[in-house]
Amino acid sequence: MRILVTGGAGFIGSHVSDAFLEQGHDVAVLDNLSTGFRRNIPHEARFFEQDILDKEGVHRCFKEFQPEIVCHHAAQMDVRFSIEEPEFDAQTNILGTLHLILAAVELHVNKFIYVSSGGAVYGEPDSLPVTETNSIKPECAYGITKHTPEHYLYLYKQLRALDFTILRYANVYGPRQNPKGEAGVNAIFIDHMLEGKPPVIYGDGEQLRDYVYVSDIVKANLLALNKGSGQVLNIGSGMGTSVNQIASILARLLDFQKAPTYAPARAGEIQNIYLDSTLAKNILGWETKISFEEGLRRTIEWHKSLLTEKSR
Repeated sequence: MRILVTGGAGFIGSHVSDAFLEQGHDVAVLDNLSTGFRRNIPHEARFFEQDILDKEGVHRCFKEFQPEIVCHHAAQMDVRFSIEEPEFDAQTNILGTLHLILAAVELHVNKFIYVSSGGAVYGEPDSLPVTETNSIKPECAYGITKHTPEHYLYLYKQLRALDFTILRYANVYGPRQNPKGEAGVNAIFIDHMLEGKPPVIYGDGEQLRDYVYVSDIVKANLLALNKGSGQVLNIGSGMGTSVNQIASILARLLDFQKAPTYAPARAGEIQNIYLDSTLAKNILGWETKISFEEGLRRTIEWHKSLLTEKSR
């Protein structure tokens, strides 16, 4: 199949692109390189340096590559930035995604795999773990803008038979996550500890999050190529891990002796959330394979390999 991966120069999108290529698919990457890196793009993939806000540019890309599947990872994904700059957040995550959906409809794409947020769209949940039927009440602009395109996909499935699968990711971590950019807590803490700096914890550190290693996320995308028609699916571990626990585990794995420092909690952050992925298991046959600690070990080794390369 011809698969267009938006955000394919980024952390998750590049791993997904690699996996599609390994399965023998024809892959193109669409990315504006605002947060992604050219080095992440697989050599075998065709590359369109393109912003999804450029409607005509998006259309040209679709017309030239003629994708059968769109796997949409490109996004403005910084929660705090979404609160500070809600207009840009909305333009990128809503209007940019709509440009892709409209091009997919016009050029008869078979399926649209959309990456939503399993943390931000729900807000502070009514109960844990969170199922797909939990009420949607985002507490940051990012959650609003990630949820809105889900409605457009439902609409265009009814109007124009555009098939879709929506994957609501938990917090993803692993190799290639940029600790200096929009990265999550694991990459940032590992980076700090390897530099001899104590990690900074915002709030009391008892907030719970759901963490999934990137190879498990990749598997969900592979399964969604042929399964999950018209479905919204949580992709999470079903377990909550506190920030204090992360700092403790990493300190043990890295033999790091300095205690964390604490700072005030940040606006827009949910206190406790982790996802029930029973539906993904039943429909896709998906479940996590990599334990949290094993994923951290692999991520640490990747960060150490980067330091080794830099020292040469």
